[in-house]
Amino acid sequence: MGDRNNITEFILLGLFNNQEVKDISLIFFSLCYLVILMGNLFILITIRFSQLSEQPMYFFLRYLSFMDVCFTSTVAPKLIVDLLAQRTTISYNSCMAQMFYAHFFGATEIFILVAMAFDRYVAICKPLHYMVIMSRQVCCFIVLASCIGAFLHSIMQVLIAVQLPFCGPNKIDHYFCDVFPLLKLACTDTFLLVIVLIGTTGMLSILTFISLLISYIIILNNLRTHSSEGQRKALSTCGSHITVVIMFFVPLIFTYVPTGNSLIEDKVFALFYTIIAPMFNPFIYSLRNTDMKNAMRKVWLQKLISKRQCLPWNI
Repeated sequence: MGDRNNITEFILLGLFNNQEVKDISLIFFSLCYLVILMGNLFILITIRFSQLSEQPMYFFLRYLSFMDVCFTSTVAPKLIVDLLAQRTTISYNSCMAQMFYAHFFGATEIFILVAMAFDRYVAICKPLHYMVIMSRQVCCFIVLASCIGAFLHSIMQVLIAVQLPFCGPNKIDHYFCDVFPLLKLACTDTFLLVIVLIGTTGMLSILTFISLLISYIIILNNLRTHSSEGQRKALSTCGSHITVVIMFFVPLIFTYVPTGNSLIEDKVFALFYTIIAPMFNPFIYSLRNTDMKNAMRKVWLQKLISKRQCLPWNI
């Protein structure tokens, strides 16, 4: 295989060829990345310095925000730099690393979304046992299990990719390294590998999405027995989760359960779950959540007052 694998770097063709569109995209994606960093940092600090950190739902939200930042950071900085460069290359090893981290952080985010749905199910359907079932030890175990599951998933993607023989061309019609674009460059029959990936990553995404929707249907059905105030609060938090799940999973499913050969569509769908959805997550979880809005007012108002008290007014 040594003489059949003579590729040391890949060329990422990116999203656009038109220079004017690239210039506009550079500004747009830079702003998106800045919003993702600032928005999720805002949520992390708010939860850290408020009583929300003691609640399991916000314990998971902290990790979801952290994973959003990590997941996007595996893709967005390289995309932004490539929009400035004339030749957009990535080494073979860096390509494999990018693919591993993208799948690791993305899969961890999926598992945490499942954990958040389970948390809401226990809180609404089994409120008397909530603090026992969702203890801090259980929450930590769920996060650890999510990381282990994500590691196994991502290492499988890399093991498939490193076994592929590449003998040219080396142009990836995408803006980051992923397994399906690499399969198209392999100089061997990859039909069985495509079936395996669709049957694992694709079907796992579909089944997880369906399971999440069913769980929220059960939750919303149980809300009928709650008071009007309880229904309003539960609908607020569940609505945020459902919105995030749809924005993340729908484009993910269309990417990993391919219905055609259009790489342009794959790149557009990938933009949604790598950049667009993480950008909207902080707004969804803050603006649609009464507890988060109250905590933000309290935490940031206290910080503002403390900062004013430290100013040297007498100078």
